[in-house]
Order: sequence, then structure tokens, then C-alpha cells
Amino acid sequence: MPISTRGIKNASLLAELAVSALVEEAMLTPKPALVDRRGTGPHQDMDLGLMVRSAHALQQTFEAIADTASGRLPSQSLREELAVIGRIGERIMLTTTGGVNTHRGSIWALGLLVAAVAICPNECTSSVIGKVAGKLARYPDGKAPERRSHGRKMIERYGVTGARGEAAAGFPHVIDFGLPALRKGRLTGGSEQLARVNALLAIMASLDDTCLLYRAGPLALTTAKRGASEILASGSLATVLGQRTFAKVETWLTGLNASPGGSADLLAATLFLDRICKN
Repeated sequence: MPISTRGIKNASLLAELAVSALVEEAMLTPKPALVDRRGTGPHQDMDLGLMVRSAHALQQTFEAIADTASGRLPSQSLREELAVIGRIGERIMLTTTGGVNTHRGSIWALGLLVAAVAICPNECTSSVIGKVAGKLARYPDGKAPERRSHGRKMIERYGVTGARGEAAAGFPHVIDFGLPALRKGRLTGGSEQLARVNALLAIMASLDDTCLLYRAGPLALTTAKRGASEILASGSLATVLGQRTFAKVETWLTGLNASPGGSADLLAATLFLDRICKN
């Protein structure tokens, strides 16, 4: 059930909700070509246990973000303070995982959303929280180190918007795709697991996922988007055809050594906002 934002300014509670969203995303099974209870998918450097440990290691990072943003308005100075906390969180993550990038994208997305909830007045809608997070994201990080991330390289090569563009736009794939699919899945009588899988597939079907582009180029992105659409059109995992289509898409992606990590990050953001907002 959604938790009202009234009285949720407590930084530790916001951090707990963010960590829970990461753990729930990792545990969700099945997910196409992603780490879940069945195995590691195309990943050779991470497993479910590592993902869960990484999520819990970020508790203090999200708490510091919420505490720093509470009672303030989006500004250049706040953006830079949060960025410093986020980079510290990345170092904690890498120390915990032995150098494996499990949650860099989620630190960015969930960090902004946690900050936006801490900033927002009581009873904010998901749309308002997305807009506040987007306003924060649009301030440049003047103290950022010179580093061309994998996502930045894909943005430059393929002209996609990437994680920064998604955030700057107010997280449309969370607000307009993930949350509606999640809540529709519940209303149609499906299980919570199926509703969450449908939310992931709805995000995948639309998102220009830079993780897919980095690992295997445009073919992987096209395969994932078209495949996710076909799974949903086939009735998702509630039907035999949907299950067969899911297996086919997963085989294709795994064969390409491709994983929709950006979509997984936005699913975690979806689960977080679902707990915060009624609409």
C-alpha cells in the first residue's frame, strides 16, 4: 500500500524505502537477462547476494541525501552537495562489491527521487515528485570529475538521452510507463509479481536503455524493446504464449550478452514512488 508523504520527512525512513525498492527489484523473478532468483543472466561479475548486499550498503547514502535536501528548494548548491554524497555512495558500493558496478544508475535515480520527496510538501503526487527531481537534475554538477561514463559514451554515439535526460525530464518512464503498468496489473487481478514484471516490460518497451547499447549496440536495444512489447501483447507471464515469448526474448538478449540494466534502475524507482504516492 502507498505510504502518504505526510510525516515521511524522516530521512532514515526514506532511506529504508529506497533500499527496499532496490532489494525488491533484485529479488523479482523472472526478469529477462537480469540477475534474479534463477541466476545471473549474462552477468559474470554479480549475483543476487551481491546485489542485495550492495543495496543495504547504500542505506546511509540515501539517508544523507534525504537529510541534506529536507526543508530546501532545488538549487545549484543543493545539486552539488547531493552529487558529493552520491559519489561517496558510489565508493561505498564499489568497496562492498569488490569493484562491481551494481547500483550506480540507481544511486542517481533514487537519490534524486529521495531528495525530491524530502523537498516536497505533504501529499505530493508522483508527477510532482518527478518534476522536482527533474529540476534538481537540470542543475549542472560543477564539481563533477572528468569521467566519460559508459552512458555518456552511448549518448554521444547514438544520440539517446540516457539516465541524465530521463531524470531531467522528470522520470517519464517511471511516471508514464512503470507506475501505470504496475497499478493496472494489480487492478486486473494478477499477482504482485506479475504486476511488477509488467512494469519492467513496459519500461523496457519504450526506454532507450544505454546499458543495452553499451553491451551490444542497437541490435540489443531493438531486440529488448520489440521483445518486451511482444511479451505484453502475448498476455505477459499470465499466458503460455507470453511465457514462451519471454523465454525467447531472454535467450536472444543473453546470446547478445545484453542486459537491460537501465530499465531495472527505473523499475526500482517505480517501486519506490509506488510506496510513497497514491497517484
